[in-house]
Amino acid sequence: MAAVKPYWKGYLKLSLVTCPVALSPATSDTEKIRFHTMNRATGNRVASRYVDSVTGKEVNTEDQVKGYERGEGDYIILEEEELDAVALESVRTIEIDMFTPRDSIEWIWLEKPHYLVPNDKVGEDAFAVIRDAMRAENVVGISRLVFGQRERAVMLEPRGEGIVLWTLRYGDEVRPEEEYFSNIKAKPEGGLAPLMKQLIKQQTKKWVPITDPIQDRMLELIADKKKTLKPKAKRRITPAKDNVVDIMSALRDSLEREKRGKAR
Repeated sequence: MAAVKPYWKGYLKLSLVTCPVALSPATSDTEKIRFHTMNRATGNRVASRYVDSVTGKEVNTEDQVKGYERGEGDYIILEEEELDAVALESVRTIEIDMFTPRDSIEWIWLEKPHYLVPNDKVGEDAFAVIRDAMRAENVVGISRLVFGQRERAVMLEPRGEGIVLWTLRYGDEVRPEEEYFSNIKAKPEGGLAPLMKQLIKQQTKKWVPITDPIQDRMLELIADKKKTLKPKAKRRITPAKDNVVDIMSALRDSLEREKRGKAR
C-alpha cells in the first residue's frame, strides 16, 4: 500500500532544536463502502445545495461565509481574511511545551492518531534526538496545532522510527464517569470470580486486527446485485428466546464447552 500524501507540513520545535516534519492520518476509512442518495423514480443521483433559509434561493460558493449566532436569527458574519488573521503560530509549528509520563494520559483523552515524520534528510537527526529522548524517559510531549481553523491540544508519542501525534480532547469534552458508574452496586457471589478468571484465561489469545463483517456482507450484496440486477432476498432471522439464565450455570457451561473444544 502506497504511503498517503501528507496533508500538513511544518516544523517540530523543542527549545532551539527545530526540524521540518510532515503529518499524515494514521487511520483511514477510504476502503469503507459509501452510498449516494438516489432518486428511485429516475435512477439519478440526488445533489445537495446550500440555499438561503429565508428566500429559498441557492447561494453561490463565493457568497458563503461563516456566521456566529449571538441571538435567535442574529448572526455575526466572519470573513475568511478575518479568520486567517487570528491564526496562531501553531498553524505551522509544533512546539513542545511540556513533557509528561506516558501513563498519566488515559485512553479516553486520546482522539485521533497521525503519523509524524521528518520532511527532509537534513532534519532527520534532530527528529531522531527528540524521539529517542522521549522514549528513554518514557514521556510524551504536549503541544498545540491548528486543524481546520481550530487549535487542538496534541500529544507526541515515540513509535518505532517515527512519532505518533494524537489530537487530545479538551476537559469539557469528556463526561465524568461517576455520573454513569456510581449506581452500579452489584456484588457477585464469591464463587463466581474464580470461574470467571478461569474462563478468561481459556479464551485469552493474541489480538489481531478485526475485520468488519457488515462491510464484507455489503460487498457480497453489491456483487450479487451486479450479477442479477435484482434485490437480494432478505435473510429471515428467528428471534432468540428471552430466557433468564443463572450466571453460575452459564459460566460452568462455558468452561465445559471450552474443555470439550480443546479435547478434540
